[in-house]
Amino acid sequence: MGKPIMRQRARAGLEILRKNERVDASKIAAIGYCFGGTTVLELAYSGADLVGVVSFHGGLTAPKPGDMSRIKAKILVLHGAKDGFIPAEQIAAFQEGVGKAGADWQMIYYGGAVHSFTNPAADKKNINGLAYNPSADERSWKHMQLFFDEIF
Repeated sequence: MGKPIMRQRARAGLEILRKNERVDASKIAAIGYCFGGTTVLELAYSGADLVGVVSFHGGLTAPKPGDMSRIKAKILVLHGAKDGFIPAEQIAAFQEGVGKAGADWQMIYYGGAVHSFTNPAADKKNINGLAYNPSADERSWKHMQLFFDEIF
């Protein structure tokens, strides 16, 4: 059933947030970058009571058969079209899985963008396949805002 420890920790954080008196528990979404992007997908697959999740250049896990009926959150995946860290098979499995689950999902690709396209410091790491892409960064943020306008 997915990644149990990741899901447990993410749900524990969500419960702490939910208890904050300044939080409207009916209007919670989760966003994550890279590993955090994977985490928000797993949170959605766990059936967490979220309106939506947004993954920026995250790992694309697919929901497991036991997750199919639990997904409540709408899903937005923002992905670099040249992200060599995420194999095509993983992308296909994600898309097939959320499709079979009947999830409300969308995935936007940014041409020329690789992994970590939102991180201005990515180029300084000198790791092949990591690079900042200002236009993909700006567009992805706007796409998230549009998604939030829709779900809230």
